[in-house]
Amino acid sequence: MASHDDTNAPTTTWQTHLRGLYHGHEPSSRNFRYAILAFDAFTILFFIVTSAFETETWVLFADALIAVVIALDVGVRWWIAYDRRRFLMHFATWADIVVIVSLLAPLFLGNFLFLRVLRALRLLRSYRVLADLRQEFGFFRRNEEVFQSAINLLVFVFIMTAVVYVSQHTTNPGISNYIDALYFTVTALTTTGFGDITLHGTGGRLLSVMILLLGVALFLRLIQSVVRPVRTIYECPDCGLTRHDADAVHCKHCGRVLHITTTGED
Repeated sequence: MASHDDTNAPTTTWQTHLRGLYHGHEPSSRNFRYAILAFDAFTILFFIVTSAFETETWVLFADALIAVVIALDVGVRWWIAYDRRRFLMHFATWADIVVIVSLLAPLFLGNFLFLRVLRALRLLRSYRVLADLRQEFGFFRRNEEVFQSAINLLVFVFIMTAVVYVSQHTTNPGISNYIDALYFTVTALTTTGFGDITLHGTGGRLLSVMILLLGVALFLRLIQSVVRPVRTIYECPDCGLTRHDADAVHCKHCGRVLHITTTGED
């Protein structure tokens, strides 16, 4: 009887090579993962810029090409996974599958842009990219929490903007593209509220209230974590603790004197 444990499946030469690209430590492997990160960032930017041209033939064709690339990526990662069932349980895997479906079936699903923005969740969270950045760039290592908070902030803004756009662009003349929705979302989250764009209907008013509350409770906190991070990344030579207060002098775990680079500002 064949085993259901994927770790016992025979490994081909191609699987070994691809695992090296996705998980290896060679410069070529790191460059490959950086290329995937750049592709993820490009797709998010593409979805935003082309939101005003969603029905154009060239946009649909480009969406299909992006979907094929993502599908190939997901298929390869499933093929080289040591535990394929565990791979299928990952949130990032299903986020990619949802994005693929939303790109290939626009006639049936409509423009579910917020599903495509799930692609942003993969930024700095896959293919050992974080480990690569920590190893190669001291600036990133020292400010990792700032970068993580910035990514969380961008993902949050993208998701809220997509919800506004998808729910309003067909009925609200003030929101004709993703940029209009982004403008409204940012002004609402920052509680600026210029008032030149408002959301229509009872659902729109409830969405405005939700965005306002989230802006007070979450958005401002994310901004604070970017401007003034609570922790800094510095590995203690004795105990290995990596997260310390930004102004820490001693390791709170073992008491070792630390030499964290700091400007001394509060």
